[in-house]
Amino acid sequence: MSIKRICKYGDAALEKKARKVDLRELKKDLPGIIQDMFETMDAVGGLGLAANQIGLDMAVAVIKIKKENEEDLRIVLINPELAEKSGSMSEEEGCLSFPGLFAKVKRFSKVKVRALSEKGLPIEINAEGLFSKALQHEIDHLDGVLFIDRLPFITRIKLKPVLMKLKRQWKKIDESKLVK
Repeated sequence: MSIKRICKYGDAALEKKARKVDLRELKKDLPGIIQDMFETMDAVGGLGLAANQIGLDMAVAVIKIKKENEEDLRIVLINPELAEKSGSMSEEEGCLSFPGLFAKVKRFSKVKVRALSEKGLPIEINAEGLFSKALQHEIDHLDGVLFIDRLPFITRIKLKPVLMKLKRQWKKIDESKLVK
């Protein structure tokens, strides 16, 4: 399989709601797509990746949670949706589509997510803390919402000139050219 180029801020694919997946249509291609997503995410040290971040119009996301003294937890979400949410937290957040940019984002501290697994089986995930944040971040991507859209209006206004400058630098970054 292969490492894909990650779409950066300004790419239209990031601002569009991803198409729901019909597993019958994708059955043959899905394992390769998921493997490419994990390889791409791992190559840049990410925690999660949505399919539209690599230019694919499909509601698929992958998340990898590191567990101390255990194997990493690798999660595939197909057509995910937030079923329940509660609490509040405000923490630094970054995004592979905004390399090197971090901002404090307000999120729910606990969530319940419903989705399909890579085998097409219904799954339900209860999460809190970092895992909750990662789930919300990736579902936002699939809904065409960027983490900077969650920032207060004044912060977004102040950030605009910085983003315009970084956008030119980010266009030159192509993860698919990384050596394994």
